[in-house]
Amino acid sequence: MVTRASVLLVDDELNIMKTVKICLESVGFSVAAFTDPVKAADALREQRFDIGFYDLKMSPIDGLELLKETKKLSPETTVILMTAHGSVETAVEAMKKGAFDYLQKPFEFDDLKRFAEKVYDHHRLKSEVAMLREELRRHRGSGEIVTRSEAVRSVLDMAGQIAPSTISVLLEGESGTGKELLARHIHKMSERAEAPFVQVNCAALAENLLESELFGHVKGAFTGAVKDREGRFDYANGGTIFMDEIAEVSPGLQAKLLRVLQSKEFEKVGESVTRKVDVRVITATNKNLEQLVEEGKFREDLFYRLNAVRLKLPPLRERTEDIPLLVQHFLQKQGRGNNELSTEALSAITKYPWKGNVRELENIIERAVLLSKGETIHMVHLPEEFETFLRAGHHAQSLEEIERQHIVKVLRFAKDLDEAASILAIDPTTLWRKRKKYNL
Repeated sequence: MVTRASVLLVDDELNIMKTVKICLESVGFSVAAFTDPVKAADALREQRFDIGFYDLKMSPIDGLELLKETKKLSPETTVILMTAHGSVETAVEAMKKGAFDYLQKPFEFDDLKRFAEKVYDHHRLKSEVAMLREELRRHRGSGEIVTRSEAVRSVLDMAGQIAPSTISVLLEGESGTGKELLARHIHKMSERAEAPFVQVNCAALAENLLESELFGHVKGAFTGAVKDREGRFDYANGGTIFMDEIAEVSPGLQAKLLRVLQSKEFEKVGESVTRKVDVRVITATNKNLEQLVEEGKFREDLFYRLNAVRLKLPPLRERTEDIPLLVQHFLQKQGRGNNELSTEALSAITKYPWKGNVRELENIIERAVLLSKGETIHMVHLPEEFETFLRAGHHAQSLEEIERQHIVKVLRFAKDLDEAASILAIDPTTLWRKRKKYNL
């Protein structure tokens, strides 16, 4: 049999290691197997492997440490973590550190073979198009996510790491921060990029209409259902569905959504036929879902399903370094790339609090372009509130706004929450309450 890929297998349980080795060799992999993770790390220094299967719980170094060493020595290696303690938290931690996926023990021989094939297909595709993807990223970048902000870049880096997987993603951030763009970015970076990306606003429809919108209905299911209709999950099959304002979903519909996430199946409204679907789910909210869970307004089990990976986009007022860049981006989008803002107008725009965030900024620039006739946008081309704001000389902030911004800055640079609490001269419990209060 032709060797398809070289695999580094590490598991300190001899019987499991032997079983996995036999399975991987049966699908054409060349396997270097170890029960000692230290010896496996030595092998990494001497040889490059296409794929790594590492047990999570090992000593004296565990699977996450071996993953870190692999990314340092052989970043092109696709790593899978195997664990008998599988959980969403484990998967998230592994993916944060660069793992492609994780495999929960115990597993059947045939299931492992199918999983190995999926991993191999991913690695082969990644290897074949690595240079092309990098070129596309330079041109397409993050879609329309234009940023110099380290905080946003960190979010985009995480999005890139988890994009190839099928794990659910919860996007948080104020209205207008770019959650839809981030969802599209994740889809484009995934192996589902050529499949449909389907969006639905959960707040735009009443409960019965939203259920029909998501799952479809059959003729006569309710008043007005004059013919069969496919739902958004049907349209998104094989691709990604983006559910915005997920906090607005009713408790009854939450249960049905949980079923789709757990079993990948649903029924149309008014129909008893169970349908299977393969859809990656990305959700977004500008509300505090944890608080809604505590208040009994959102199912805890659904929250943890959706919250497998949580990405939070900062508001524009916390990434003011992006404002001049975004202004130029929106000018170019309007076909006015040679336009510029007067010093006064740019000062007002840079200091403005932007409660509507990037979306509000784009609307203001579009308005200014329509009103201006020359190449310079002046204060007169901006809404009246900007003139009022500039005359005031500063943005009057409440004590809560000042406190929140200060905590955000400290959290950004502190190595952990204990250090942040120490810098702020408060105890960790108080910091936890303030983070919850300000949705940080």
